[in-house]
Amino acid sequence: MDDQANQLRRQLPPLHGVWITGLVLGGIGVVGLVLLFILTVPTLGPRWLMFFLVTLTVCGPALPAVHYLHRRFPSKPAATGGVLVREAILVGAYADVMLWLQFGKALNFALAAFIAVGLIAIELLIRLRERSTWTPPSE
Repeated sequence: MDDQANQLRRQLPPLHGVWITGLVLGGIGVVGLVLLFILTVPTLGPRWLMFFLVTLTVCGPALPAVHYLHRRFPSKPAATGGVLVREAILVGAYADVMLWLQFGKALNFALAAFIAVGLIAIELLIRLRERSTWTPPSE
C-alpha cells in the first residue's frame, strides 16, 4: 500500500515548478494590486481588474498548498498539473466571491461556509468523474 502511495506521489508535477509558478502568480497579483491602488480611481474598469488581480494573488499561495495536500493525501488517479491549477483557481474564485459579497455588505459566516461547501462538492464531483472514466486496457 505504501509503495502505491509513493507511486502516486511521483506522478504529481515537480515541487519546484509548482513553487515557481505560485511565486510568479502571487507576485504579479500583489504588484498589480499595489499599482492599481496607487495609480487608479475606483471606477468600473479598475474594479474588474482588481478582481482579476485578487484571483492571481490568492492562486499563487494556493497552488503550493494544493500540491502539498495532494502529496499528503494521494488519490487515484493522481492529480495532474491541470487538477492543481483548477483547484487553485477555485480557491481564487472563492476569494473573489467573498470580496464581491463583502462589497455588497451581504457576506456572513453561514453564506461563506455554504459557498465553500458548494465549491468543494463541485471539485469532488469533477474528481469522481475523472476517476470513473473508462479506458480500454492497453496491450
